[in-house]
Amino acid sequence: MKLAFISDIHGNATALDAVLQDIQERNVDKTFVLGDLCYRGLEPKRSLELVQALQTDVIKGNADEWVVRGVQQGEVPDPALEMMNKEREWIVSHLDHESIDYLKNLPTELKLEFDGLKIHAFHATPTSLFDVVLPNESEESLVEKMMDTNADVYVYAHIHKPYIRYMGGKCVINIGSVGLPFDGLNKASYMILDINENSFQTSIVRVGYDVEQVINQFRESDYPNREMLMNILREAKV
Repeated sequence: MKLAFISDIHGNATALDAVLQDIQERNVDKTFVLGDLCYRGLEPKRSLELVQALQTDVIKGNADEWVVRGVQQGEVPDPALEMMNKEREWIVSHLDHESIDYLKNLPTELKLEFDGLKIHAFHATPTSLFDVVLPNESEESLVEKMMDTNADVYVYAHIHKPYIRYMGGKCVINIGSVGLPFDGLNKASYMILDINENSFQTSIVRVGYDVEQVINQFRESDYPNREMLMNILREAKV
């Protein structure tokens, strides 16, 4: 059984197109989506429609929650709050009520089992859409923040920096971001989990797409924070 996990599309439908094509070429059996579908990109509606067309399990991310109810004080640095809500208003103006209701009603975790391998997937941590767990977190902290169930593999997103770590017989994987990677490599990121009867293999996949095309689309748009987004897309870091 070959599974793909994607997340943090952030309205970058061009990157999502490339990832879905790569997934198809790799003969993946099923794809799961771990949130942040629309916010901070120029194609929120098309990104959402591509995800819905997969007819698969999708969970909510913090940015999906922001689209639904706005960015609240304390969730981002105070100087960024006003601009991030302007971005949110732009995104909402490009979605319909059905799309926002879809985001509102998404679940927050997936508990899966394939060939005896138990997988717990969530956006940030099992108890929060907003907590930040970085790649250099201590093992003790990872166990405390992530491993609240008896799973074999823990899969999350949110930080836009992919990694794979093993500890105490468990595997923790961050799948990175399809639309806005922050690790210095401006290629879309996702994860494949290949499960056989007595083994499993994990891999982070990086997929190139036309970054300059998306940057040019921002340049020609009326998106409220386009200069910052153009820089993130080009440099793949904040």
